[in-house]
Amino acid sequence: MLATLGSWWTWFSTVVIVIIGTPIVALIYAVTRPFDAGRYAAGRAFRLVAVTTLKLNPFWHFGTRGVAPADPRRPYVVVANHESYADVFLISKFPWEMKWLSKDTMFRIPFMGWMMQMAGDIELTRGNRDSAVQALAQCRDRLEKRVSVMIFPEGTRSRDGAMLPFKEGAFRLAIKERVPILPIAVAGTRHVMAKGSFRFRRARALAVVLEPVSTEGLTLKDAARLREDVRQRIDAARRELARELGLDAPPPLDSGELPRTPDSRLREGEPGDGESREGTLTADAR
Repeated sequence: MLATLGSWWTWFSTVVIVIIGTPIVALIYAVTRPFDAGRYAAGRAFRLVAVTTLKLNPFWHFGTRGVAPADPRRPYVVVANHESYADVFLISKFPWEMKWLSKDTMFRIPFMGWMMQMAGDIELTRGNRDSAVQALAQCRDRLEKRVSVMIFPEGTRSRDGAMLPFKEGAFRLAIKERVPILPIAVAGTRHVMAKGSFRFRRARALAVVLEPVSTEGLTLKDAARLREDVRQRIDAARRELARELGLDAPPPLDSGELPRTPDSRLREGEPGDGESREGTLTADAR
């Protein structure tokens, strides 16, 4: 009974905070838009809405650690492993702004989708080449405006806790734009909600920001090596976090290739008809 009441309270408080937060983000967006081309202030306001919902959630105890970038306006391509939708709330606790590459359906959610648009997050329709090209252009735009971009290179959440192979799009972007990769490891969010219900589960989760990985001197031919290096670093860190949290060790890291599908060329950053490799981006999204 108490668990049910707690879940109802959490849903109620989350909805209320999102509704209240929308006009606040809108006001900050309107006031700062003339001189904040990267929508840094509006984005931070939106992330703080997510952090506020966490503070009112009695089931989730989320923490972050690691050294934040000394200059919050130094752009990075930020990549993290993906365990559940709660990763978004957890990573939002880091004290710097980054624009999220997110699937188009998230932008259609009332209030939250509106705030995502005002924050300057990047919309992507999976499997749609035109959308991928537009998303790539927007990622470059945010980096040029000195704002980091956040991508889940697995492209989706793992069903069994194994970390899926990383796609190359984020790493090709970082090399092309000559910005470092900033890896984040996440552990503890996988079972935050009971399967088949709306009940929250008690969970302790941690995210750690790792040392940046330079792309200086790299070419697009180095993208696969960079991808696997970062993947290994994130896997090692998430295993340490799992041990600290008392969780079962994640399944072994499998570096095998993703199954080929009709749209896999687009997802993996391969050239298509009338499209160069530099003009594609993986369908990584929340």
